[in-house]
Amino acid sequence: MQQLLITLGILILLLGLAWPWVSQLPLGRLPGDIHIERENLSFHFPLMTGLLISIVLSLLLWWIRK
Repeated sequence: MQQLLITLGILILLLGLAWPWVSQLPLGRLPGDIHIERENLSFHFPLMTGLLISIVLSLLLWWIRK
């Protein structure tokens, strides 16, 4: 458990340090993400972004367990 928490802490620290570059990635603005703007309504549903993150995390966890 300690090793997992330390690893997660280091990953969060690295993500925070790399945030200026990470924020430039097109996540949330991929083709297939649903975005509706009307007069009084703005709705955003990141469908493809969620699928992409799910696939990457699934592959990463599969690789770690193997």
